Amino acid sequence: MNIPTKKPGRSAATALPLGLSRRKLRQTMIAWAFMLPAMVILALFVFYPIIYSVPLAFTDYSVFSETKFIGLRNFQRLIKDHDFWVALQNSLMFVIVVPILQILSIALAVLMNKKLRGTTTFRVLTYLPVVTSMVAVAIIWKFIFDSNGLVNVFLMEKGLISEPIRFLSSAKLALPTMMAITIWQGLGYYMMIYLSALQHFPEELVEAAILDGASGWKIFWRIRIPLLQPQIWFCSMVSAIAALGVFDVVFTMTNGAGGPNKSTYVLGLYSYIQAFSKFDFGYSAAIGLVLAVITAVFSIVLEIYNRKAGDIYD
Repeated sequence: MNIPTKKPGRSAATALPLGLSRRKLRQTMIAWAFMLPAMVILALFVFYPIIYSVPLAFTDYSVFSETKFIGLRNFQRLIKDHDFWVALQNSLMFVIVVPILQILSIALAVLMNKKLRGTTTFRVLTYLPVVTSMVAVAIIWKFIFDSNGLVNVFLMEKGLISEPIRFLSSAKLALPTMMAITIWQGLGYYMMIYLSALQHFPEELVEAAILDGASGWKIFWRIRIPLLQPQIWFCSMVSAIAALGVFDVVFTMTNGAGGPNKSTYVLGLYSYIQAFSKFDFGYSAAIGLVLAVITAVFSIVLEIYNRKAGDIYD
């Protein structure tokens, strides 16, 4: 007796995954096509300069004559450069912004997480500086903190001061003033991240803690902070990198000079001055490489903290 057999071919079970794979491949190609222009721009203006700057740091680069390899001389020069150490100190000072900014952001997020009147308007106003150009923001604040600006006029009209406070022309006040501006601009960004996390928390944990008689502070410290630990790590990482690489606010408010008396020199600005004012591109690249190493060290430290904190909370 002959048993009928099917001719070899694709069954419906095998045809469906093939159709899905083709559709997935087509969607992937479309996604890559949309990303391609941005990737080309990043490759040309971000990745290529970063890669090229590494060997450049070991050369005496000249626009008009031959570029010479000089080994570690640029880094030896950094050790003896007083202005470099001033810039390094000021860049590290900007890291003080990180914990202050995170504490304020978490506090605002907790406040905005409550159903209060006007919270939507307040969120918009808080986030508005984030989407505003830092150059425009710095120009506005430059007028506000001027000797004849709004702050000094208000304080003098109220009789709180007898003469204008020189926020931007004082070597002691210029850097803290710029740090305060960066806190003001970044507050809304980090607040929204924390607020998004708070709105997805399991409220049954809070309700159970309230039933057990836990105070608001204990709920915040024992429940909300541990659950916010991934967001705290991410925001601290991004904020530290931004603080170390600060440039635009200092450049705009000091007209690219880092004054008064170089008191607001930061590594980003000092590297820019060496490259585009003195045309010492090799030395500028060495400064940038040192900044990259410092940023990497901060990132590693924060990653270690994140893992230890995760082990504690687990």
